[in-house]
Amino acid sequence: MSAQIDIDSECRPHEVVSLGGFSLVRTTATDLEQHLQLALANRDQTALFFANTNFIVKCQPLRAEMMKTNTVIVNDGIGVDIASLLIHRNRFPANLNGTDFIPAYLSSVRDQAKVYLFGGKPGIAIRAADTLEKQFGVNVVGVADGYEQAQNAAQVVEDINATGANVLLVAMGNPAQEQWILNHRAQLNASVLFGVGALLDFLAGDKPRAPKVIQKLRLEWFYRLCLEPARLMRRYTIDIAVFLALCIKAGKGEDQTEDSC
Repeated sequence: MSAQIDIDSECRPHEVVSLGGFSLVRTTATDLEQHLQLALANRDQTALFFANTNFIVKCQPLRAEMMKTNTVIVNDGIGVDIASLLIHRNRFPANLNGTDFIPAYLSSVRDQAKVYLFGGKPGIAIRAADTLEKQFGVNVVGVADGYEQAQNAAQVVEDINATGANVLLVAMGNPAQEQWILNHRAQLNASVLFGVGALLDFLAGDKPRAPKVIQKLRLEWFYRLCLEPARLMRRYTIDIAVFLALCIKAGKGEDQTEDSC
């Protein structure tokens, strides 16, 4: 099982469930936010990954490495929720997509957080930083794009550390962002490390979010498919079948209830 750690701020049990070979924490946004606030305050380096169907399929080669490190994996999207219902007869208590969770978390720690944005096309991280600063009051201390600047990983790590960043957002898509964090976390001084997918594109205004009613219906994936059919068609057809096969093959795995005391 992954090195999942205490999530709840109170002394009560929380459940870790297995999907596709990964251990996902069943928690709420409030408990997760509180846990990461403590990780930041205590300088307890924690990587947080959001497991949607694409993550389960693309990150299979990283499962063993994630087990060795202080990594928290949470559910993202209706596909994972449906799989949990099929395998475990139980849904997740909340949909913890990074697009909504991360800005809210950063806003909650804006007096302590020094945030570095890494990834996206040239200019995306700069515009995303502007949104975080103006709309959420977040202190962004540095940015680097995921193209030319990303070619020199050692320089990126040096730059991140030089800014004093304690929160890092890596936006490269699955599995590149997770692999980058796992490869370099030992050299990073940042305490909270996120794999954020398309979040910077949304914050920069490069990609639109679905209307609120579509989000509430949990059909944002379909909205994105309609906007980018060539890029996303395989993800929501063939890869969905692969995802379900992986979940069925892995079965219930080693589901556990852990005490947060």
